[in-house]
Amino acid sequence: MGEVDQWENIHEDMLNQIAERLYSYDDYLQLRLVCKQWNSKVPKIPNGIKAPWLLVPIGGAAKEAFKIGKDIYHITQLPSIDEETVDTSSLEEKGIYHLKLELQYNLIRGSCHGWLIIVSIYEGTIRMLNPLTKVCLDLPPISTLPNVIDDGDEYYSYYIGPYKFITDTVHAYKVLVWKVVINSAPTNDNNNNFMAVALYGGSYLAFYKPSNRKWLKLTTNTDAWTYFQDVIFFQEKIYIIDDDGQLYVFDTNTKAKPVRIIHEVTPPSDVVTVEDEEVSNLKYLIGCADGSLLMVVRHLHNLMQQDNQRSYETIKFDIYELKKNANTWSRVTSLGNYVLIIGFNASVQMLADDFSNCKGNQIFFTDNFVIDQTSDDVVYYHNIGIFNLEDQSCQTVLSDVNFFCPPVWMFP
Repeated sequence: MGEVDQWENIHEDMLNQIAERLYSYDDYLQLRLVCKQWNSKVPKIPNGIKAPWLLVPIGGAAKEAFKIGKDIYHITQLPSIDEETVDTSSLEEKGIYHLKLELQYNLIRGSCHGWLIIVSIYEGTIRMLNPLTKVCLDLPPISTLPNVIDDGDEYYSYYIGPYKFITDTVHAYKVLVWKVVINSAPTNDNNNNFMAVALYGGSYLAFYKPSNRKWLKLTTNTDAWTYFQDVIFFQEKIYIIDDDGQLYVFDTNTKAKPVRIIHEVTPPSDVVTVEDEEVSNLKYLIGCADGSLLMVVRHLHNLMQQDNQRSYETIKFDIYELKKNANTWSRVTSLGNYVLIIGFNASVQMLADDFSNCKGNQIFFTDNFVIDQTSDDVVYYHNIGIFNLEDQSCQTVLSDVNFFCPPVWMFP
């Protein structure tokens, strides 16, 4: 019994050092459950880890049929991922912290400040979830987004770009919301101190803060239709990038909704999205500590687009920097000791020293190709990995798993 008592009364500093060396949150929980003393000493949320965690969703959804007129439309079964079959050893080998979370019938459409933004494919709700504390906050549902019309229990009218669609509710809930970001984490004593922006339908933006009680439309006042690819909060402003590399800026220091600021910045000549069945690109925005803005262009090659299967490979990245108060982008060839984290999360720049077994000049990426991921008749294999800018090499992880919802970076 004496030896057991010694373990129970282990010094708190030593216990925290053990906790900091655990890459899986499942293992972290097991550490807290060893005994009452350890449970009280080890924080509920890891406080010694600055690196992002890769959230690996598990669970699935049942196959159902929905009748529309004379046709029967099937919602393809979302693959059920058994916890024991998801091999995460490749994550541990690369020093990637990870967390498995049950997210049945939900899609992740954002990850900011330790909170996930999840969309229910059967209820159309949009919620903020802290996966470590299990606290959940409601955002206005999909039915309240501007230009989205609830035609009854079975149908929705909405737009993807300039094209109008009328589909069953489940399909609408799956494809409409592309990304949601928040400007800060809600506090325990006041859940009304944050703002959110939703990018939906490809070409639409909506703003929310609790005092408004509903989504408000953000208008860029552009003449032609454009598809937005990313949105971030940065230095009390909202920044949006479209598929041609055009930047849009909104001021959030207003009483009602954000107001657009005319910021004339010419996109780099080689970042325009080209319509091609074999190649495509995605763009991400990142705000840096020195006040500059990064635009990350991810180039993808279509490996498989037949027999109802989709698979993409990331082949390279281009990075551009917009200095504070400047109006010209300049190319960045090296990140130095920094790494970039991109995907459905609010993309960030971090020091490599905050990672275990990590060097700088790398990009950690997950898959945020919304349209192909949510197609009912498509089996989609996600592209997740680490890209080394120095030698242009790419290491993929979990490439053999057909997730119902792609893994997402989370920042505890």
